[in-house]
Amino acid sequence: MNYYNTLIEVADDCPTRRAQVPHARDGKKTKAVVEYEILVKHPYSHTEEDIAFETYDVVHDIPKEIWPKERKKFLSKGHPHLRVSPLAKRYGWGIHNDAAGKIALIAVESSGYKQLLVDPQTTKVKAFRSTRA
Repeated sequence: MNYYNTLIEVADDCPTRRAQVPHARDGKKTKAVVEYEILVKHPYSHTEEDIAFETYDVVHDIPKEIWPKERKKFLSKGHPHLRVSPLAKRYGWGIHNDAAGKIALIAVESSGYKQLLVDPQTTKVKAFRSTRA
């Protein structure tokens, strides 16, 4: 599930050219809000697996005492990775995985994003489109 030295580029059909902060809907945190909060507070400290489970945990309100069991069960199944994240599809955030597979958000309009795009050491993959081509 984890990428290494990889930039997940913003989707081709992303409606924004500047990164935006996602907001809760009807008083509830969305998947995008949870992912954003984790990655902004702790850049390069989580893997994709960590983000996937923590997002699942918050959205489903899983008690901490059963996290190890639930994490093992959760990760035993296939799950979409951050290429399908609304952060890269809708909100204008590139997702950078470093050499250790740890993740940070990179605003599409930033110089850091542009540098990663031309860095030959960084693998580039596109976020999935929201609509069919």
